[in-house]
Amino acid sequence: MILTQPIQVFAPELSDVKDPTAGYFIAVRLDDFSEESLVASTVYSRKDFYKISLITGHSDYHYRGEVYPLRPNDWALVFTNTEIPYRWDLHEEKCRGFSCLFTEDFLPLHTHIRPADWDVFNGNAQSVFKLDEREKLHFEGIFQKMLAEQASVYTHKYDLLFLYVLECIHGAMKLQPATEPRPQNAAASLVRSFKDLLASQFPIAYPHQQIGLRSPQQFADKLAVHTNYLNRVVKEVTGKTTSQLLTERLMQEAHALVIHSNWTIGQISYSLGFDEPTHFARAFRNHTGVPPSSLRQL
Repeated sequence: MILTQPIQVFAPELSDVKDPTAGYFIAVRLDDFSEESLVASTVYSRKDFYKISLITGHSDYHYRGEVYPLRPNDWALVFTNTEIPYRWDLHEEKCRGFSCLFTEDFLPLHTHIRPADWDVFNGNAQSVFKLDEREKLHFEGIFQKMLAEQASVYTHKYDLLFLYVLECIHGAMKLQPATEPRPQNAAASLVRSFKDLLASQFPIAYPHQQIGLRSPQQFADKLAVHTNYLNRVVKEVTGKTTSQLLTERLMQEAHALVIHSNWTIGQISYSLGFDEPTHFARAFRNHTGVPPSSLRQL
């Protein structure tokens, strides 16, 4: 019998796994879920999660038109993102192992790195790794540390959990054979230049500092391309508009400054290039669901 389903079939209570200053993270042991719950839940609907899974069990993994078979005693480390569909065909009742799931805003607010910047998530490199016994024990140790830290009451535990995620990602990338860098086409090169230019404006360190590039037109001028061309290429490559990427990064910085600085709302508004503090407060509320003043009171 073949059971077709995602491995991560549980739906965590997000209120229980939220980093109070950022996004969501949860690590789980797949063995803790009953066969009934695994069989009953055939669709995992939360597409906003990035997932890293350490899995064993007789199954076939389908991803990007490829099939990756796992025999009963095989172990694999698997990375899945929020955009590309995948499917598991189980040849037994359940798989065993570990998994961690996190949203993009789980990453620290002071870094411009996004999950899609790592090749294991963006489809530019290997994302499924068959492991030998030594490698399996290494990654199992990382997941054990995630579970232990998740259950702790340490104030900065989410900083540690992020480092464990990084350890998992870089440990996997070190398993890849050395290859020549792929030549980038013109579209990918332009998007990379846009992202680098956007990232170069952050973090903002002083209240009198103000970002210089605030609109798609300004970025296009700096990159010496037409605004419509930049918008079209960014949308084709990333799936998001130029304005969406700008707003997301501005709000990430705003979130960090509201929580971690003693700057006034007016100073934050000025630094992020808003004409009026009221315009900033409205944009912040539209993006986060809460006004900046109430978040600062938490």
